[in-house]
Amino acid sequence: MTDRVALIDYGAGNLRSVANALRAAGAGHVERTADPDFVARADRIVLPGVGAFGACAAALCGVDGMVDALEQRVRRDGVPFLGICVGMQLLADIGEEHGHHQGLGWVPGRVAALDPTDPMARVPHMGWNAISAPRAHSLIAPGEGYFLHGYHFVAADEADVIAASDHGGPIV
Repeated sequence: MTDRVALIDYGAGNLRSVANALRAAGAGHVERTADPDFVARADRIVLPGVGAFGACAAALCGVDGMVDALEQRVRRDGVPFLGICVGMQLLADIGEEHGHHQGLGWVPGRVAALDPTDPMARVPHMGWNAISAPRAHSLIAPGEGYFLHGYHFVAADEADVIAASDHGGPIV
């Protein structure tokens, strides 16, 4: 039996591209879903996100039962989880984009505007950057990643960071 991958559809992600990428990476059954019951049975969960933190948080919380299903399956049952872009940022306590907005609070920290110390570093940050791991981790291989963002995750505890890049200062 193939793994059931729940690709959360809460109106804030490029679901077709993410589903195609997951399949190309060898994912089993990828289901785009807004059904908390499917999420509660999924073997793997992916939370994409495109847009402003507050709007994405409100949209996710607006899907009846979804946050509870995510809490149960990811936090309590420990199924593999991938947050992409704002989907990763929603793991923070707070997002500071256009005010202060409550995140899921799974990883202590906040999402703040990029404020590079290098005046040549443009915001939004867009393009390829080297990715480094502060310590060896099975999920991270040194290389490059593509970035398009004006906000970044500021972890409360550096021990929670397994990969970083530099854009006029460190970014998670």
